[in-house]
Amino acid sequence: MRYAHTMIRVKNLDASLAFYTEVLDMTETGRKDIGEEATLVYLGDDTEGKIVELTHNKDGREYTLGNQFGHLAFTTPDLEKLVKKIERRGLSYRRSRPELNSHYIFIKDPDGYDIEILQAKD
Repeated sequence: MRYAHTMIRVKNLDASLAFYTEVLDMTETGRKDIGEEATLVYLGDDTEGKIVELTHNKDGREYTLGNQFGHLAFTTPDLEKLVKKIERRGLSYRRSRPELNSHYIFIKDPDGYDIEILQAKD
């Protein structure tokens, strides 16, 4: 068995695509339009196929983020370069606690999902 992807529902597909492709450098790897019901957009990184599925339901429904879901996590080869990019965009983030000797940040996507970005280990 292999992991396929994680699906998250988004309110504004364009804003979410901009966040995941421009901030997190993910690539759109596929798209499926389901008529009047929804649009599914698959995103991947430079090593995988479909990692995240953004689902935009077209009926205008509202979503409430539950407390059962934790976060999506990604690694980056250069966390400080990404932090500078995030700061230039005026986005807020939270750093790891220095005393833990960990190097990561948390940022929220346009729908409020927590995204953890860890410094990749050499």
